[in-house]
Order: sequence, then C-alpha cells, then structure tokens
Amino acid sequence: MFTPQRSTSAAMPSPLTVPVPSERTLLIVEDDKSFLQRLARAMEGRGFVVTTAESVAEGLLQVEKAAPAFAVVDMRLGDGNGLDVISAMKKRRPEARAIILTGYGNIATAVNAVKLGAVDYMAKPVDADDVAAALLAAENRKIEPPENPMSADRVRWEHIQRIYELCNRNVSETARRLNMHRRTLQRILAKRAPK
Repeated sequence: MFTPQRSTSAAMPSPLTVPVPSERTLLIVEDDKSFLQRLARAMEGRGFVVTTAESVAEGLLQVEKAAPAFAVVDMRLGDGNGLDVISAMKKRRPEARAIILTGYGNIATAVNAVKLGAVDYMAKPVDADDVAAALLAAENRKIEPPENPMSADRVRWEHIQRIYELCNRNVSETARRLNMHRRTLQRILAKRAPK
C-alpha cells in the first residue's frame, strides 16, 4: 500500500506536498472559447465555482481580484505564456493547485511548469473527469492513467477538427496549416470520429 511521505524541510513545500484546498474556486485560462466554455460547464457540474479568462492579462486580473484555490491554464495563449498566471497565483496563494494544458510539442516545457508550481500537465484535448482527478489528487500521489484514454487516431482527429474550426471551416486554409493535401483532409473530415 502506498503511504505518502511528508517533507521535513522548513522551506516552502513542493507542489506535490501541498494539501488539497477545501475551497472549490477554479480559474480556467484558455483562448479557445468553445473549449473554455465546455470545460467551464463540465467543471461546474463537478462542484467547482468557475471563473474564466481568455488571455494571460485577463488571468492575471482574475488572480489579482481573488486568487483561486485551483487553476487550469493553457501553456500558450495569444498574449503570452500561461506560466505567468500560475506564478502570480502561487505568490498570492502558495497552497493553490494548478494544471498546465499543453498542445503538441510542449511536453518538455510542461515538465518545467511542474517544477515551477503546477501539480500536473495534460495534453489537449482533456477530459473534465481527468482534470478534476488531477486537481484533487491526494498529496504525493499521481493520478492513475485514464481507464479508457483517447486513441491516437481520435487525438489526431480532434486536433484536425480544432484547426478546421479555427480556420472558419475553410478546407484549403486548414490543409495549408496542417501541411496536408487538401483531398486527404476532405476525406478525413468526411469520416466519423474514431473511437
């Protein structure tokens, strides 16, 4: 049986030894508006009092108003790095717990985010149950891998759909941005989502 170890140093506790706050205030900072709204609704359904922001500047403003107990922050935002929001939150509320969301190719930076105060990082798209489990994970425990994670085909399909929506459903522009042949993209878009 796993028994959590407590740090004996008098220094500030590491992110993984900070107890889970009982207060359920949550700040979500994400510049993909539809994803932000879906995640906010899902987290409210799991008992969190959610505040949202679509940029680093808005996130910093929300932290200044009232530092939340929890945060889910996208690493890359239109006006900067989501780590700035986590850093400001940890200064105002050291016991706060945050998760960094990453896109493709940001895993090394995400590992660094954990060192800077985030309790975990997750690759997008994320499931609200996994987010809640990571935020509320007991001290010194990593969350269990998801029972039914998305397949690689599904993750790829979700990514293509997201870029397609961001390009206002313009197939040519989406194909260009994904470095994909237009006909190949059209075939993918015509298929159902993989399991």
